[in-house]
Amino acid sequence: MRLAVGCAMWNQKSWPSQGLADYATYCTAVEGNTTFYAVPSRETVESWARQTDPDFRFLIKLPKTITHERHLTGAADELRAFLHTMEPLGPRNHALWIQLPGGFGPLDLGTLAAFLRTLPAGHRYAVEVRHRAFFDDEKAASALEKVLAARDAEWVPFDTTVLFERPPTSDTEREAWTRKPRMPRRDRALTAHPLIRYIGRDDPDRTVEGWAFWVEKTVEWLKEGRSPTMFVHTPDNVDALTLNRRFHEAVRARLPELEPLPEPPETEPLTLF
Repeated sequence: MRLAVGCAMWNQKSWPSQGLADYATYCTAVEGNTTFYAVPSRETVESWARQTDPDFRFLIKLPKTITHERHLTGAADELRAFLHTMEPLGPRNHALWIQLPGGFGPLDLGTLAAFLRTLPAGHRYAVEVRHRAFFDDEKAASALEKVLAARDAEWVPFDTTVLFERPPTSDTEREAWTRKPRMPRRDRALTAHPLIRYIGRDDPDRTVEGWAFWVEKTVEWLKEGRSPTMFVHTPDNVDALTLNRRFHEAVRARLPELEPLPEPPETEPLTLF
């Protein structure tokens, strides 16, 4: 019985961890957002693999050239090159994350279905949609689920309900209000490996209060034999590292048989000498 938890990145000035290897002693997963903007070298990916155990989970995002510029069509060469670059991750490549633009709606499901059929076996795939119709129209949601089920792909929810429940109180929350999608919460798992992206507030207490729903849902999934991954964000991400560990602790308090997280090494206080 395993629950993986992780952040949107592995570096943050305020965190006690420095670098991926150190981060991996605190969390067991990470979002690979940077690959959306630029594909790293294969040597860089090899270094990621060396710094993490085989059961560490990367959620690697497909480049925007494939999803947002080519809209999943005519991108076979780019996809092939990207998969070759990510190959050194091996089992650490938990799922390839296909984040679609907000304009990608129900009328584009044929394009998504055709793209998923071209993807090679041996990888898990996870799709994030941001078109409102998939959340408000049951027929559209059902049609998307059918397309994903044909490829055993997961639908990635991005839960922003706590972020938008009250006006922002900090600069980072105000910025998040302009950039994050305002969508209803979705909680239906399609595969044995559900993925959750949850963003709270800069106030850690409110973030913890707001994830009570996900604690219950995660316990339910684990009892069903699923192996979920939770990514906890906040607008400033200052406390994201410890919040992910707190989420895991909250679930483990309900399920003591859950595999524990690694224990980070003790850090000595800084001195002048």
